[in-house]
Amino acid sequence: MFNLQKETDDRMLGKIRPQDEHNRRLVANVHPPDWINPQPADRYHLVVLGAGTAGLVTAAGAAGLGAKVALVERHLMGGDCLNVGCVPSKAVIRSSRVVTELRAAHRFGVRPSGVDVDFPAVMERMRRIRAGISHHDSAERFRTLGVDVFLGEARFLSPNRVQVGAATLRFKKAVIATGARAVVPPIEGLKAASYLTNETVFSLTERPRRLAVIGAGPLGCELAQAFALLGSEVTLIEKDSQLLIREDRDAAKVLANALARDGVQIKLGTSVRRASVAGDSKVLQLERRGETELLSVDEILVGAGRAPNIEELNLESAGVAYERTGVVVNDYLQTTNSKIYAAGDVCLSHKFTHTADATARIVIQNALFLGRKKLSALTVPWCTYTTPEIAHVGMYERDAQQRGIPVDAYLIAMNGVDRAVTDGEEEGFLKIHVQKGKDKILGATIVADHAGEMISEITLAMVHHLGLGKIASVIHPYPTQAEAIKKAADAYNRTRLTPLVKKLMARWLAWTR
Repeated sequence: MFNLQKETDDRMLGKIRPQDEHNRRLVANVHPPDWINPQPADRYHLVVLGAGTAGLVTAAGAAGLGAKVALVERHLMGGDCLNVGCVPSKAVIRSSRVVTELRAAHRFGVRPSGVDVDFPAVMERMRRIRAGISHHDSAERFRTLGVDVFLGEARFLSPNRVQVGAATLRFKKAVIATGARAVVPPIEGLKAASYLTNETVFSLTERPRRLAVIGAGPLGCELAQAFALLGSEVTLIEKDSQLLIREDRDAAKVLANALARDGVQIKLGTSVRRASVAGDSKVLQLERRGETELLSVDEILVGAGRAPNIEELNLESAGVAYERTGVVVNDYLQTTNSKIYAAGDVCLSHKFTHTADATARIVIQNALFLGRKKLSALTVPWCTYTTPEIAHVGMYERDAQQRGIPVDAYLIAMNGVDRAVTDGEEEGFLKIHVQKGKDKILGATIVADHAGEMISEITLAMVHHLGLGKIASVIHPYPTQAEAIKKAADAYNRTRLTPLVKKLMARWLAWTR
C-alpha cells in the first residue's frame, strides 16, 4: 500500500473553491486526502479508467455481478455531472426559476413585496446540495461495493497493463471512461483576460454584474438565462444563426424570445475576435457582418463545446486509436484493442450523463459476458433545462428528409392544453413526426416548462415500437401537460377517418337506428 503524494492532494483540493464546510465534505467523499490505494490484485476482470458516470456505472455493475474490478480516478469521483455539471447547474437553475415565479406571481393574484436575490446564498445552497449527494459517488461507497479504488494518474504501459502511481494493474479487459473537458476557443487575449468554464463558474461566490457567455449551446443558454434572472447583465454570443444549432428552428425561436424577455442580450452570427483588459473590465471585440463593436464585462463564461480527456493515457502503448473527437470505437464500444472498451463522453458525440450510463451498461455485457449490444440500437432523448425546457428524441424533420423518408407532423401548441393554461405555462409546443401514412414515430420535440419530464413517454413508445395510435389508447390523467401527447395521438387517429370510412360508418348507423 502507499499514500498518494501530498502535493497531488493539495492540487486537487485547490481546485475546489471556496473551501467551506460543504466543499470539504465533498472532497472528503470524492477524493479523500487521506485515501490509501489498495494493494493491486494479480489480475482484474475489469480496470475502469475514470470515475464519472460511465466509469461508476461500469464499476458498480461489474462488481455487483461478481467481477474483480479496479476503478481509477485522478481528480474527483462523480466526474463532471456531480461536481461541475448536472448537479450544480440544476441547483442554480432552480433558484433562478424561483425568480421567474415571483416575477409572474401577480398574474396569479399574488403580489410579493419584492424579489431580492442573495447570490452568495444561492451558491451556498448549490454547494450544500452537491455535498449531500456526493456520498453516492464516494470512494468509500465503492470500496464497500467490492471495487478497488485507486486515486491517481493512470497511463497504459502495454495492451493489458495500467500504471497508477507506483502500482501496476493487470487486466483481462479495460474500459476508458475518462470523460471530456471544456473547449476553449482560440481567441486572442482570452487567456490573459481570464475566463470561466463549467469547471470554474460554480466556484463563484459573488454575482458578476456583467457577464458575457460565449456559445449558445445547452450550457450557454441555461446559464445565460439563470444568471440574468439572478441579477447579472448577460450577453449571449453565438457565431451561428440560431441558438442551439442542432435543435428544431421553431424551438430555438421560442427559446430566444424567452431569453430576451428574461433580460439576456442575444448576439447571433457574431464572432469574438479578441479579448483584453481595461481597468477593472474585460473587453471583447465582437464582429458581425464585417462590423465590430466592443463589449465590456466583468466575467467571461465559455461554453463552446467539449474535448475528450485522452492526452495523458499513453493510448499508443495500449494499441488504442483515437481522433480529435475521442477514442475510436466500433458499434460494440470496442476500441482498436479488442480487450479495451470505451464509454461515455470520451467516445460519444452526444455527451450526456444518461448516454454515459447507457453505454456503461452495454460495456458490462459486451466486455464480460460475450454480449453483442450495439451503440446504434440506443434511442437517446435529451433536454436543455431552460425555461421553457426543450426536449428531443429521434429524428428531426430535416433528418427524415435527408434520408428520403416522407413524414407527417402533428403539432400541438401548449396554449391549447388546459393544464398548461391553468399553470400559466402556455409557451411552447409538442411536435411529433411519424412516417407518412403510418403511425411509426420517427422523432419528437417538446418545448414546455416540463418537457424533460414528458419526453420519456415518447421515447418508451419508440424503443418498443409502439405507434402513435397506441398512445391514443392510453388514458392520460386530466389535467396534465402530458395530455399534449394524447392530443397528438388523437389527431393521428382522426386521419384514419377517411371519407370512405365515414361513409361506411354512416350507413351502419343508419341501418342500426
